Amino acid sequence: MRSVSEWVSTGHLPTPEVVQDLVVEAHRRFSPVLDGRVADYIHALAAATPEHFGLCVSSSGGALFEAGEARLAFSIQSISKPFLFALICQAIGEAAAREKLGVNSTGLPFNSVLAVERSGEGLSNPMVNAGAIAATSLAPGATMEDKWAFIQDGFSRFAGRRLEIDQVVCESELASNRRNAGIATLLSDHDRIWWDPEEATDLYTRQCSLSVTASDLAVMAATLANGGRQPVTGEQVIDAVHCQHVLAVMVTAGLYETSGDWLYATGLPGKSGVAGGMITVAPGKGGLATYSAPLDEAGNSVRGQLTARFLSEALGLNLFASRPEG
Repeated sequence: MRSVSEWVSTGHLPTPEVVQDLVVEAHRRFSPVLDGRVADYIHALAAATPEHFGLCVSSSGGALFEAGEARLAFSIQSISKPFLFALICQAIGEAAAREKLGVNSTGLPFNSVLAVERSGEGLSNPMVNAGAIAATSLAPGATMEDKWAFIQDGFSRFAGRRLEIDQVVCESELASNRRNAGIATLLSDHDRIWWDPEEATDLYTRQCSLSVTASDLAVMAATLANGGRQPVTGEQVIDAVHCQHVLAVMVTAGLYETSGDWLYATGLPGKSGVAGGMITVAPGKGGLATYSAPLDEAGNSVRGQLTARFLSEALGLNLFASRPEG
């Protein structure tokens, strides 16, 4: 019978020494794993080194616990989606964001067009490409550059530093962006996009090309865990009420068609990206981020999933776990 972590049901992480030891142990334990394949449908991503593996835990108080290549830069890709949704909820209100974008899981791959057609109203959710492109079109601003300034500034506030585009990745994605362009056109046919479809797709591509590290993402995730307050800078990036809505959609759709398996294993909201990044959010406690480029068939980092499962159990993070009283 598996024992329950002594930190289950607490509102905080264990002591710093325990957290750091477990982060190092996770890195030691999963570094030898060679499963998965590096994404190659975006040419620039195919050059990633499969052996690179970094992870970071950020507490809600801003303490960082790192191992491996935690400061190695890579493109944020689909991990941008929950942060964009948070910014849009802040800008237009949660009710309007939900009505315009939808929040139900599609149970389909991240770039599926079937989900848009099947809903009858062109709705999906902000964690898949269709919903994220629609969300991008809702960014405030009269021009494309105004909208981009809103997105880049918002993401940088989550990270606590200025985030910049990886131009090589961006150009590579633009060269292979036909499917997303088609999704944007389909959204337009359903009156579910609120800006020029081509420009909205370009903005979404820029957003996915922002360069981050596992340490950046851990702090960004910890901001969602901390009621919208950036734990290092102390800035209130979004209102606390929006965090619960973002995390709810992450729970149901953050890992696309494997979200149920993820939730069963970790009991936490998570989000993956095809460059190999992953985030996991433990509300009130902090955020975990990993970087490892080899992916499973659903496009999720193999080492990232193993790490999240291990640390969720070891650190007592699972939202559904509890210790009996008495």
